[in-house]
Amino acid sequence: MTDLRTPVRAGVAHRLAALVEDALGASLPVRLRAWDGSETGPSDAPVVVLRSRRALRRLLWQPGELGLAQAYITGELDVEGDLAEGLRAAWTSARERGAHTPRLTLANWARAVGEAARLGAVGPRPPAPATEARLRGDRHTKARDRAAISHHYDLSNDFYRLLLDDTMAYSCGYWTAEDTDPADAQRAKLELICRKLGLTAGSRLLDIGCGWGSLTLYAAERHKARVTAVTLAREQAAYVREQVRERGLEHLVEVVCQDYRDITGSAYDAVATVEMGEHVGDEEYPAFAAALHRMVRPEGRVLVQQMSRGANAPGGGAFIEAYIAPDMHMRPLGDTVALLEAAGLEVRSTESMREHYVRTVAAWHRTLERRWDEVVALVGTETARVWRLYLVGGALAFEEGRMGVDQILSVRRDRNGASGLDLSEAADWYRDLV
Repeated sequence: MTDLRTPVRAGVAHRLAALVEDALGASLPVRLRAWDGSETGPSDAPVVVLRSRRALRRLLWQPGELGLAQAYITGELDVEGDLAEGLRAAWTSARERGAHTPRLTLANWARAVGEAARLGAVGPRPPAPATEARLRGDRHTKARDRAAISHHYDLSNDFYRLLLDDTMAYSCGYWTAEDTDPADAQRAKLELICRKLGLTAGSRLLDIGCGWGSLTLYAAERHKARVTAVTLAREQAAYVREQVRERGLEHLVEVVCQDYRDITGSAYDAVATVEMGEHVGDEEYPAFAAALHRMVRPEGRVLVQQMSRGANAPGGGAFIEAYIAPDMHMRPLGDTVALLEAAGLEVRSTESMREHYVRTVAAWHRTLERRWDEVVALVGTETARVWRLYLVGGALAFEEGRMGVDQILSVRRDRNGASGLDLSEAADWYRDLV
């Protein structure tokens, strides 16, 4: 006899929620709405919308982070309300069960496939979104690195002009106050780097992975340093050369489009690499650190600003590596320090800027949403959704401490052990930053 007090839950959302909760071993952390209009889950939570059966099929073929990302990028899955809150709820649930993705038993999997078949969602593997990186060859060959960098940084200069502030700095800013303007936060970061490197008029600076030239141009204009700017991205090199001509800095700046492994210069007074080391690769990093040591003169300084990640998740993550920065590798700060010191550099200062990146990425995300129609017109809806997911997820990763970013200052001692550092100068690094 049917219990009339128990509601019949025949809707797609209810059937899927039962599968998810069984796999999670916990209540659904978000509200779920399916293509048939059915809904279930907490009424005050962000709403995850499955717009088609293809979203479910994609998750069957690619469970976990990458399948969810693909479904979101294509619009087969969407989130109503605050996307960050939706991701935060999912991560909280993951932490509570001690894993990032559900661990499906054979019985869970069989049940999921059977339910998907009944819902008409079983079929051939859906094609990956067009925005997914498609690299060939062994990791971190020069050709593959060039393709990886091009995938991300050659998207178009016009796109990055829309997203970034007038400094065109695509790295963590330094926020001196709650209401700091994003461009001022970037200028404060650039000034801090120049002070840590001890730049003065005529100093020879090598800027490896110069991006759109924010540090190069700032060091040349403000500190009269002579800068060699190196990038592997053709679009970036063209932009920096244009800025050098417009600002009349040809006598101070040389722009080189090449792999860092092809740099032949040495005896620089200072070397900076700002959020480029993540692209080097784990096995290649010792040689990269040795190159930094070779390029700087005795008593010269090297500043590495680099993202980090916990030992249990050292890479960039499936989504970031597939759609944003292919072949990226991050490691704990201590491991990077050890690699630099093994190369002969003496690490003198490390500074965590994790909370600064929360604000930096949030500023980029606000700009993306404010200029959404312009972004879509320029790069298309799929790429715009990739960047929305990237920025929201990145800010949350920094907020929760799953990712960090650090400035690491090191020196090359001379043969007598002298570092060239004035022990009192660190007191002036932070004085009256912009």
